[in-house]
Amino acid sequence: MSEPLKNTLLFVLVAGLILLTGFVQSWSTALLILNMGLISAVMSLGVNLQWGYAGLFNVGVMGFVALGGLAAVLVAMPPTVDAWAAGGMRVMAGLIIGAAVIVAAAMTLRFLPRSRWRTLAVLVILVGGFFLYRGVFDPGVEAVEDVNPAGTGYLGGLGLPVLVAWPVGGLLAAGAAWIIGKAALGLRSDYLAIATLGIAEIILAILKNEDWLSRGVKNVSGIPRPVPYEVELQETAWFVEGAQRIGVDPVTASSLYIKVAYAGLFAVVLIILLGLAQLALNSPWGRMMRAIRDNETAAEAMGKNVTRRHLQVFVLGSAVVGMAGAMMTTLDGQLIPTAYQPLRFTFLIWVMVIVGGSGNNLGAVLGGFLVWFLWVQVEPIGHWLMQVVTAPLAEGSALKAHLLESAAHMRLFTMGLVLLLVLRFSPRGLIPEK
Repeated sequence: MSEPLKNTLLFVLVAGLILLTGFVQSWSTALLILNMGLISAVMSLGVNLQWGYAGLFNVGVMGFVALGGLAAVLVAMPPTVDAWAAGGMRVMAGLIIGAAVIVAAAMTLRFLPRSRWRTLAVLVILVGGFFLYRGVFDPGVEAVEDVNPAGTGYLGGLGLPVLVAWPVGGLLAAGAAWIIGKAALGLRSDYLAIATLGIAEIILAILKNEDWLSRGVKNVSGIPRPVPYEVELQETAWFVEGAQRIGVDPVTASSLYIKVAYAGLFAVVLIILLGLAQLALNSPWGRMMRAIRDNETAAEAMGKNVTRRHLQVFVLGSAVVGMAGAMMTTLDGQLIPTAYQPLRFTFLIWVMVIVGGSGNNLGAVLGGFLVWFLWVQVEPIGHWLMQVVTAPLAEGSALKAHLLESAAHMRLFTMGLVLLLVLRFSPRGLIPEK
């Protein structure tokens, strides 16, 4: 079988599974799988840029996804006027002071000659700046969080269209990646993994605890949509007439219409990013990145700045992941910091890249759709399977109860099994790198 035919059949298989879900379960479930599959494919593309192109082992994917979600809040939510009046300017002044202290300490280290006086100057700047920062920042935070803490208790956003948040999410993640990369990309791959995982946890801890920024564990709900609301469609004459004409309840039709609209937006983003990634892969830049990945010493001998190129691709990949995080928060309509778990937003994305084929953009996209489909469908299928297996057992049987309870763990078992099978029979992925 030729390679193009095999790749086409793999995508047709995944499309068939999603269509089968629509016919057997519901079209709402099928479209939800499609939407999250599109977002997962974008995340997988971002990780593939880092690992497949440059061999960078980033296990802090969750942190960049969370930053993308935060961007949706900061851009799309309306500003909380009372909170800004109570302490918003003090919070901003405190952040500016904190940044100025860090810059001043860095400049002192860079321009003063090495001596005890330089060390003393840095300590004075950092300690004095810390107390100044806290003295300005803390009262502002308390004032902001005391403004209707049950309903708002945070500064809100800019009130811009939520679609603006998608590229802003990429920029926010790229900025964080640049800071992380400047500190961590000189480390060996295993230490880089530890550093990125730790920094991702720091980002998540900030989102959970800084109520003035993201409401913490109280969550931010009601993020504006880029598509109409179901109620608006149900009150529109042309939509109701069209739904009745095809024999579909307007409530059901409005839900499906919204999911299809989201799918169209996500598909446009995925197609654009996939096209750009393919152009980059086949360009001289892409060949250089793969050369650095395969042999850093030889690339350095040819005059390539390995650390600079690693930083470049690390920032690009993180930007793509951050954009996907903003898209996902837009789809959910809310930011839930406690929902960002490494199992889903790091391990699962890595499984997508490995199963699909690292170094191959089409493979990363295929892995995003296939693994997400399995992640959603395995648990109900596993529960049905356990019911069939335990049907002959008597009611009240301890073994039957144990097996039925174990169905909840079918997701993890299946992910591990799929990963092992792919690594055994197709170690380079379903669509391997050329």
